[in-house]
Amino acid sequence: MSLIPMMRCRDMSTSVAFYTGILDFDRTDAHDDPAECDFITGAFRQFRQRGLQTPGNPDAPTLVHEGPIDQTWGTREFYVEDTDGNTLRFTQPHSH
Repeated sequence: MSLIPMMRCRDMSTSVAFYTGILDFDRTDAHDDPAECDFITGAFRQFRQRGLQTPGNPDAPTLVHEGPIDQTWGTREFYVEDTDGNTLRFTQPHSH
C-alpha cells in the first residue's frame, strides 16, 4: 500500500524542485513503487549539502529541525519544513 500526502503548494515547480532536488524524493506516477529512506543521518547530511536550511539554534525547542535525534519512543528522526510551510518527519526505527 502506498501513502500519498496532500499538501498546500503556492508554486508547483518550486515545490517539485525542493522535494526532488533537496529531499531525494522521486516523481512517480500511481504505478511506480516508491522507495523508503533507510539511513536518516546520511539523508540529513545529503539534504543539508543540497541547500536544506535549518534554524541554526541548538537551544530551540524544535531541536529535531537541527539534525537527527534518537527519540525515547524508539525512533531516530528529523523534521524538515518545505517551501510552503509543511512539516515533514523523516524517521526510522532506532538501532541500539
